[in-house]
Order: sequence, then C-alpha cells, then structure tokens
Amino acid sequence: MRLILAVVCLVITAFRPVTADESGDVRLTLPPAVYAIPGGEFSIWFDNIVLSQSSDVLQFHVTCDVGENRDDRWTVVPASDHVGDHSLSVRVSDLTGKALAEATTVLKVVPASAGAGQSIRMLIIGDSLTHASVWPNETAGWLSRPDNPRWSMLGTHRPASAAEGVSHEGYGGWTWSRFVTHYEPDPDGTYRKRSSPFVFLNDQQKPELDLEKYFRDSAAGQRPDYVIIMLGINDCFGAPPDDAAEMDARIDQMFSHADSLLNALRVAAPRAQIGVCLTTPPNSRQAAFEANYQERYTRWGWKRIQHRLVQRQIRYISERNDPMITVVPTELNLDPVDGYPDNNAVHPNSTGYRQIGAAVYYWLKWRLSQRGE
Repeated sequence: MRLILAVVCLVITAFRPVTADESGDVRLTLPPAVYAIPGGEFSIWFDNIVLSQSSDVLQFHVTCDVGENRDDRWTVVPASDHVGDHSLSVRVSDLTGKALAEATTVLKVVPASAGAGQSIRMLIIGDSLTHASVWPNETAGWLSRPDNPRWSMLGTHRPASAAEGVSHEGYGGWTWSRFVTHYEPDPDGTYRKRSSPFVFLNDQQKPELDLEKYFRDSAAGQRPDYVIIMLGINDCFGAPPDDAAEMDARIDQMFSHADSLLNALRVAAPRAQIGVCLTTPPNSRQAAFEANYQERYTRWGWKRIQHRLVQRQIRYISERNDPMITVVPTELNLDPVDGYPDNNAVHPNSTGYRQIGAAVYYWLKWRLSQRGE
C-alpha cells in the first residue's frame, strides 16, 4: 500500500492547536505533541493517522519548516540547530483535491544532551509487546549512548531476551484490569499463572492494589522517576467494531482500570513522570490477521477499534489534566508495512520494535529536558 502525497514545507506563522479531528470519515488524528532529537529519525506514517480502508487514494499535505516527504510518510532527522518547537499540520484530501480533514500538532526537537549527567530510574508496564523486550532493549540502547543520564530499570520480569540491565513488568496477554485486580493464590512460577506484581493480600486477606508494597518489597524501596505504560490491545481487541456504542463501553471499562493504576502510581510515586503509550497500529496485511485468527478477526475490524482507542486515549489524558501524565506517540513512528512480519497481526518485527523504542526514548528526552523546570 503506497500513498499519493503532496507536501508543502514552509515556516508557519499561525498555529491552531487541533489534535484529534473526529469529523469526517477519515478521522484524521494527531496527538498534541510529537518528539525528536538531533540525529534521530522520527516519522509520521500516514496510514496510522487516518481511518480508511483505502488510504492509497488519499492525498496528504504536510506543512512544517523541517522534515521531508516520502511516498508513505513525513519524516525528519533534525539537526542541532532545529532544537525547539515546530508547528506541523496535516491536511487530507481526496484525489479531486476536496479537503476532508485537517489537524495540527507540535514537533518538539529537544537537545541530544538532555539529562546528561543525571541518574534516572524507570518502570515499564506492558503486555506482549513489552514482554518481547525488544523495544525496552532499544530504549536502553539509546540511553546508553553518550550525553545521556545514568539509568536503571525497576521490575521483576527479566526475560531471556532482555538486554543487560533491562527489566520490566511486561506480560503477554495482560491488560490494565489484570494489573490492578488479578491475584493468583496458587502461582506456578510462570507469568501465565501469577498475581499482578502490584496486587497483594491485605490485613483482611483480601487482594488489593498496593504500589507502596510493590516498591518496598520488589524495588528495595526505590521509586521510579519515569513510568512508561503500553497497554490497551488486549483490553479492546475483542470489542465489536460494528457497534460504536459497545466499542466505547469497552474502552470506558478499560479507562476505569487505568484510573486505578494511574491514581495509585501518583500516590506511591508522586514525582514520577508517567507516559501512556498510544496503541500501536495493525499490520497493513489482512493476510497476517488470517494467519493468526482465520476469519474471527480482521484487519479492518481491529483498525477501527485501534483508531478509536487512540482518539479516546488522547482525550482521556487531556481530560485528566495532570502535567505528570502525558501521551507517548508510539502509534506514529511505526511502519505498518516493513515494521511487521508477514504473518503477525499486532506484533512488530525487529524494525518495528526499534521504531517504538526510539519513540519512547524521544519522549524521555523531552521529559528530561524539562526536569527541574
């Protein structure tokens, strides 16, 4: 799938902060900000920002004073003199030139040396995409380069695939709900039959969410400076894509559990900056869904759910209005074609995982650039 593209690059003198445009069939959606560093590649893959089965018949007009167009994306590798904020707008039209939607965001290019000389602790929470450990390894690799802080990761899960120093709380198939409610009285030592690392028996022998105990017993009393959460696929994958009300109800249920975990983190680790990752897009290939699910789930079905979920995640974080909780734009920088294998619907290949890890790193550098402000 390739997209027909027209790009205009110029200095923008006016900026209208439109993010999730929910009007029109294409549902053009951008987060409020995206992040990059000098020397690091960041892309907005066009198929990931619209809701369409036929994005190859759409035209994308990108307006920005940095970056360049490709057939299927806008991309930038900033230079050191690009540090600062850059307005970026995307306009979508059909092949006749009829405008369909427009949205605007801010590209924040932060210094490559942000956080250098500091020491930080991170806690990563996620599902199978985190369990694979490829994107946490990539983020750790970026952090291990010169001009970065000294880093460590909290977490009880250290899969064989995790690089040296990488640990997390990422488990295949897990959800926001499982992290805040699940207690297993008879664990067998595997992640499939274990309690949430955050749930313990209280004095009445009832399971409860207890982040204070987690940090005390599983992190030697240490608290994270940064928490990155990548959940949502398993919470919503089975929602009915043809029933918008039920889809939203499923997302509402997910957010009720997200509230529980985020509120507990804000109490137990009040100084931690929390990044909520926007749910990654599907593999571009319907054949990958057929390989995994036969006819039970389709790419178009999950695309509709995932796109609605991203819109709701952006709104959810905005409405929380907490400067300590922001979105990580992980859904933008992932190539839906070459970032996936031929036969997996939602799990990227090494290229895609590295793109996710880079996006998380860019967000971390932005947060580090603001540390102490």
